[in-house]
Amino acid sequence: MPVPAPQLGSYQYVPETKENLDWADLATIDLSKYGTPEGKKELAQELLDALRNKGFFYVKNFNISQERVDRQFALGREFYELPLEEKLKYVPDLDAGKFNGYTPAGRYVINPQSGLKDQIEIWNMPKFNGHFPQAYPALIQSHLAEIEEFARSLHSEVLDPLFVLLAIALELPEDYFTNLHVYEQKSEDHLRYMKYGKYTPEENAKLNLWTPGHTDLGSFTLLFRQPVAALQIRDPAHNEWKWVKPQDGTLTVNACDALSFLTGGYVRSTIHRVNVPPKDQQHVDRLGLLYFSRPHNDVTLATVVESPVLQREGYTKNEFEQTGNHVPTMEEWTFAKQKWQRQIKRSDDKNHRNAVILPGFQEKVYEDVSVAA
Repeated sequence: MPVPAPQLGSYQYVPETKENLDWADLATIDLSKYGTPEGKKELAQELLDALRNKGFFYVKNFNISQERVDRQFALGREFYELPLEEKLKYVPDLDAGKFNGYTPAGRYVINPQSGLKDQIEIWNMPKFNGHFPQAYPALIQSHLAEIEEFARSLHSEVLDPLFVLLAIALELPEDYFTNLHVYEQKSEDHLRYMKYGKYTPEENAKLNLWTPGHTDLGSFTLLFRQPVAALQIRDPAHNEWKWVKPQDGTLTVNACDALSFLTGGYVRSTIHRVNVPPKDQQHVDRLGLLYFSRPHNDVTLATVVESPVLQREGYTKNEFEQTGNHVPTMEEWTFAKQKWQRQIKRSDDKNHRNAVILPGFQEKVYEDVSVAA
């Protein structure tokens, strides 16, 4: 049952855009079918098709009420209304790749010609399993029991079923991937409140993007529905950018680097970016509620050669294995990529965008994002 907590004001979502955007055609995984062997088998194939064809998909009927989701959005809103000097007390060592706590805006020049910097603020909260001492402002501390219950429910109600379905699809024991993602074990998962601060119309006119094309470093990323259109995915079939439409009562989920490594590239780590919102939504901030799932820190990111599917399809070596380099643990991979991501940088810095994260893996440039046409 949800944990009682102090009162929060209601959360009001902004109206959806009226612009006719080029929306991505994404599959929806309906977890109401999960309760039977036949339903699992059907969903496993649907999940595999979604992962292979798009890499992004929706999930619905995941047994977390909209009221509980709304409360997390309300907490995120209240957190970002705290004075900056209060939030700055919780900044980790970003240069060392640390990420739990508060990341202030302005570390990334997104328009070198004008010097415009990002207006993205991030608040990350690690697993509540005893492995991660974390300081919290009074606002968060007073709701911590509720936040923990919410984070844990994302594992039991969303992630565990998805990992079971993936195992079935790859003809592995059903608990194969859940055993790599046990909540009580040490892993760098985190729940995130994320704010994209609005720009003026004049500033937006100078921008192509708010965040360039990238992949996430873990297993699955969960993104709760919010109506400011900005997320785009690169459709792997034609390498075209498509907008991701907010769907009522759903989570948007994408596959990430760790799953790609574990499956020898059979599951794609999906390329996505954050575009400038349509003009009828540029006057508001964009608040995000996300969860980043990652395997245990000590998991070696080698291809799961036990999978008959991967053997049949010829996906038996990932980038590290193909080049004969050391295959990193999840902990090594996490902090190498986070250190790269958190560097103070410019959007036109090709050396950064093509950096070797670890021997055997070089980052890729997915588009030129320096200036608007």
